[in-house]
Amino acid sequence: MINDEIRVKEVRLVGAEGEQIGIKLTREALQMAIDLNLDLVNVAPQAKPPVCRIMDYGKFRYEQQKKEKEARKNQKIVDIKEVWFRANIEEHDYQTKLRNVVKFLKEGDKVKCSVRFRGREITHASIGQKILERVKEEVVELCIVERQPKLEGRSMIMILAPKA
Repeated sequence: MINDEIRVKEVRLVGAEGEQIGIKLTREALQMAIDLNLDLVNVAPQAKPPVCRIMDYGKFRYEQQKKEKEARKNQKIVDIKEVWFRANIEEHDYQTKLRNVVKFLKEGDKVKCSVRFRGREITHASIGQKILERVKEEVVELCIVERQPKLEGRSMIMILAPKA
């Protein structure tokens, strides 16, 4: 809340340079801000009495937006990449898919490893469990297991997250 929006009797006032002015009536504090061509901004409304600061609100908002924009620019968005295995996968295909898992983890993405079962393959879910356990053992130094292998419908799913 700024200026006339502040609806309390008295406030603890902080000056434009950050100095403590003390407890003042709201209208006195507002008049001081107007005299300095600045705004009275409520920075801690939950305090007793609320803390208000004399500042250039437009400049403050501009600086805040710049900081937020900079923070968004430096932010890393973690994607979840999915790698499908089959219950009867051949060794070369397995190695190719494992290379993709390693590449995704090194890029900082989470990896969802899935074994898809077709037809009667579902009766041998232990084969899919072995495949996912093998993947987990081969990439253990690159990641942590966020979700252990679990059968969901016709697929067994395991989620790996890169180490920090």
